[in-house]
Amino acid sequence: MVELFSERRRIVDSARSWLGTPYKHQASCKSVGCDCLGLVRGVWRETQGAEPEPVPAYTSTWAETGNVENLIGLGEKYFVETENPRAGDIIIFRMRRNGIAKHVGVLSDDSKFIHAYDNACVVETWMSKFWSKCFVSSFVFPSVFESE
Repeated sequence: MVELFSERRRIVDSARSWLGTPYKHQASCKSVGCDCLGLVRGVWRETQGAEPEPVPAYTSTWAETGNVENLIGLGEKYFVETENPRAGDIIIFRMRRNGIAKHVGVLSDDSKFIHAYDNACVVETWMSKFWSKCFVSSFVFPSVFESE
């Protein structure tokens, strides 16, 4: 693994501190419960400060369809988009070909990411072919962008 700059390391360490947190839809409380977006919200609070806005209600289904990409829109609004994700960046996935992007995690190194999903907890997972083909976008936390 490549040595990380201190700000990227701080983000990965924050995400790893959530490992084992049970899945709970729309929650964002370390060791108590969170979903994938709740994990990113928690890492944001720990590394960036207060959340910039309340998150509107959303469904838990990965099969949701529509024209509005809310998750990508939040990324574009509060993060810096990148075409070359590195450890400490958030990565967004589209789980169904015709669905909207509904899953997010934090890249922890070149081949793993940290995320939460239903019937599990926050885990660190290999970036397998399955996850690679679902990948659609990545974003840099503002503090990383400012420090590099």
